[in-house]
Amino acid sequence: MSGLATGPIQQLNPPEQDTERCKRKHSDSCQDCGPSSSSARHKGLNCSPAREIAEPKRRKLVLHFDLNNTIVVSDAATKQDTVKALDYFLSTVTWGRLDKEGRWEWLSDLPSLLPPCPGAVSYYYQFGRVPAFTESADGVQFRRILEYHLSLLEWHGEEDKVLSVSAEDGKVYHWILPAFFQLLQALSSQHREFAILFRTFGTDLPRVLVSMQKVLKEGGHPLFCDIQSSHVSLTITPGRIRCSKNNVKLTRGNDKVISRGDDRRLYQYFSSLQGIGGFQDHFDWWVRNSFSSLGGKPVWIDPYDPDVQHIFIDDNIRLNDADTIVNPKVFIDKESHLTRTAPTSEFYNVNLVQTDLLMAISNQNYFIDCIRACEENYEKYLQESDN
Repeated sequence: MSGLATGPIQQLNPPEQDTERCKRKHSDSCQDCGPSSSSARHKGLNCSPAREIAEPKRRKLVLHFDLNNTIVVSDAATKQDTVKALDYFLSTVTWGRLDKEGRWEWLSDLPSLLPPCPGAVSYYYQFGRVPAFTESADGVQFRRILEYHLSLLEWHGEEDKVLSVSAEDGKVYHWILPAFFQLLQALSSQHREFAILFRTFGTDLPRVLVSMQKVLKEGGHPLFCDIQSSHVSLTITPGRIRCSKNNVKLTRGNDKVISRGDDRRLYQYFSSLQGIGGFQDHFDWWVRNSFSSLGGKPVWIDPYDPDVQHIFIDDNIRLNDADTIVNPKVFIDKESHLTRTAPTSEFYNVNLVQTDLLMAISNQNYFIDCIRACEENYEKYLQESDN
C-alpha cells in the first residue's frame, strides 16, 4: 500500500468565514477579525471554519498524535526551542550522498519526506544531529526555508505563557501548531465520533494537556474561538505504556490494562476512549530494539472492525522498518486475539502518517487532508483485501 496518496491531496473549497463569535469574544486579541484586523498579520492563520472531512464511511476515528515535530515545534527533552527543532527537522528531509572523494553532494534542492532517487540519504542519516544545520556550509542553502516557516509560526499579540513559546532568536512562536486546532474544530463541528491520544517518548505531555485544558475549558486561543463550545472531553492525567517481550502494560489513573497475549484488550481499550488524552510510550524499549518497528509505539489495527479506524501521525514514521517509530500490530482474523507486526509500507498513508512538518506549518488544513486521505485509502485497502 506504499503507493497510496503520497502526492498532493485534492483541496476542498473552505466554507464562508464566520467570525462574529470571535469578534465578540476576542475583539482585542484576535488580529484577524478584531477592530485592527489585518489578515496578513497571521499569514493565513485565521478563525475561519475548517473545511469538511470527506467520509467514505463515518467510522469512529482514534487519532494517535506524536508531539515533537508533529504538533509541537520544540522538544523539552533535547532542549530544542522552535528554531532548533525546525532546523533539526530540515536535516532529516534534505537528501544527498558522499561522492567518490568522500565529499557531500546534494541530490535535491527541496526538502521531501521520501528520498528523491535511489542512493540518496538524509543529511541527518549521514552525519547525525548537526547543531545549526542551516548555518553550516552544507545546509546554508536551506536557511531561507527555515526562516519562511518560522515567520508563519510567529505568535502575534500578547505572549501567552501556555500557548506560545519564546525562542533564542527573541521571537515568540505558536507552541502547538494551529493546524492541530483546525482539525479539532473540524471534527467537533462535523459531529464526528473521535478520540485524540497524544503518544510521545518525550516529556512535553503534561504541558500539552494543560494547553488543551486552557483551550477547551477557557476558550483561550485567539484563533480558534469556537472550540470551547464543542464540549470535547479531556483527561488531564497522563498515562504510561510499557512494553516487554510478551506483554504491553497500560496505566492511567485507575485504569490498568495488560495484554498477557491478548492484544484485543488494548485494542478495545483504545477504541472505547473519547475526547482527548495522552500516554508516554516506552523509549527504552525502542532503544533495546535498535530503533526498529518492533520496539516502536504500538498501535493496534483491526481490518475486521467496521466501526473504528486508528490512525497514527508521527514525524519518525519511515518506510524502513529497521528505522521507524511505530509498531503496527494487525489482527490476523475477525475473532483472533493474536496480531502480526505489519510492514510500515502496508499501512503508509492508510493508518500510519509520516508528518510533513513544513506542510503542517504552511497549510492550516494539513491534518484534515491527512485524515481524509487515510479514510479514503483505508476503504481501498479493505476492498483490495476482500478481493
